[in-house]
Amino acid sequence: MADTLPDSSGPSLEAPSSDLSRVFHRLNNQLGVILANAELLEARLADDIHRARAGQVVAGTLEAIAAVQDLRRLVGASGPLLR
Repeated sequence: MADTLPDSSGPSLEAPSSDLSRVFHRLNNQLGVILANAELLEARLADDIHRARAGQVVAGTLEAIAAVQDLRRLVGASGPLLR
């Protein structure tokens, strides 16, 4: 079966790519949650200092999403990316 980890009978060539795709998908999902919450905070905060900090979280999360996408392209994992 292509979506399982290699067993003692020999390595599967498709499993690492599939496993990486799942990891990238999970990471992008979590980054999306962080991004959405940081954007909500940034929009709702009245204090300039706290709004700026939320903006830093938004910027950092966007950089992390871009880094994950770059890494995904480098390793050749397939599947949908968060945008």
